Amino acid sequence: MANVEESTSNRVPGITIATDIICGFPGETDEDFQETMKLVEEYRFPSLFINQFYPRPGTPAAKVHQVPALVKKQRTKDLSQLFHSYSPYDHKVGERQRVLVTEESFDSKFYVAHNRFYEQVLVPKDPGFIGKMVEVDIYEAGKHFMKGQPVSDAKVYTPSLTKPFAKGEVSGVTEELRHALKNGTNLKTCPSVGIQEKTSLCCRMVMQIPWQQRGRGLKILSVSLALLAVLVTFYYGGV
Repeated sequence: MANVEESTSNRVPGITIATDIICGFPGETDEDFQETMKLVEEYRFPSLFINQFYPRPGTPAAKVHQVPALVKKQRTKDLSQLFHSYSPYDHKVGERQRVLVTEESFDSKFYVAHNRFYEQVLVPKDPGFIGKMVEVDIYEAGKHFMKGQPVSDAKVYTPSLTKPFAKGEVSGVTEELRHALKNGTNLKTCPSVGIQEKTSLCCRMVMQIPWQQRGRGLKILSVSLALLAVLVTFYYGGV
């Protein structure tokens, strides 16, 4: 685990590493558990899922010598106390981060955002921030979150390469074809609309048919598309 943490952190500085630990797995000695405690204390994982081992009937682990229940319970308690004793984000106070604002916090006091490592950052509730990328200065850190103050001169923008399509708009359809469809014009009367585009549009229409059974529906869809392509090519071939 230490090798994984170090090699990953060296390649991606600042990366968030989460892990799961099972306390009291059969064969775990006191020395083994102390090594686990040292590992958590050294790397201070920001996200740590701690579970007490419970044998499942019929599994190999259930057939070997078990760690006493009281020992498992105490180890789980000790590890949980260690995890809650440190703040993993203290060293990030003062950083400037770019975050994506996605939702309102549970207490409705902040908006919730995430940085490039999916760490939670709480920002002021400005309606213009929802769905936008914002630059913030980290001024406070908690156990599971940071708080950021938006930079006054930073640009707030939508994280998208292109403008989102309007409702009902289909990608790849020209204005002329869209106008013809809207007015109920026969596609044969639009000579400038190519066969490939007509075929593509018809295929999109077929793709919108709801299928109740995935396997059977896909077979029918494949055959239908093949026949449709042949018919459209033949029908509009003379246009």
